[in-house]
Amino acid sequence: MARPASDIRERLVDAARTRFLNEGVDGASLRDIARDAGTSLGMVVYYFPKKADLFLAVVEGVYGPLLADVVRRLGAAEGTRERLRSVIVRLADADARELQVLRLIAREAIGSTKQRRRIVRRFMNGHVPHLMAVLAEGVHRGELEASIPVPLLLIVFVALGGLPQVVRRAVGSRAGFALPGKEALADLSMEIFFRAVGRQPVTP
Repeated sequence: MARPASDIRERLVDAARTRFLNEGVDGASLRDIARDAGTSLGMVVYYFPKKADLFLAVVEGVYGPLLADVVRRLGAAEGTRERLRSVIVRLADADARELQVLRLIAREAIGSTKQRRRIVRRFMNGHVPHLMAVLAEGVHRGELEASIPVPLLLIVFVALGGLPQVVRRAVGSRAGFALPGKEALADLSMEIFFRAVGRQPVTP
């Protein structure tokens, strides 16, 4: 039975994700992607005039829902610590498909200046302003050190909060050491983060 024409775009994105993961964006052939999707090269170009458009569609298929979840979590919790911790736990709960695309994003951002610009542009219109708003609010509330620029606070948060969870998922006990579980690791990350950049109480 023939597939409905309406699912061609979805099939192309799925086929491209697999090819991009295995061969890289630059190395993947649009003709091979079309064949894997059970359609023609002309249909690839119809839906995605440039390979970059197809790459961004692969990214958006995971990033869009993830962004919506992050924004929802940031709005659901109260207090800077709780809101940031909620984002860390969401990252820890990333499913296999999300992790695949996150690895693809990281690889392309490192290896391609053009892709890095596209990714940064999307992130600057995605999770970055939401996280920076939470951090700025934390500064305003007196929870975070006001002398540290908010962009630097974001970098520290990613390094201390996000990166450990990625390492825990990617490496686990294979590195010869065991990291705490996701909840304990999130608590530990927040403790270190607030010790590093939290506003210190003034002693009389």
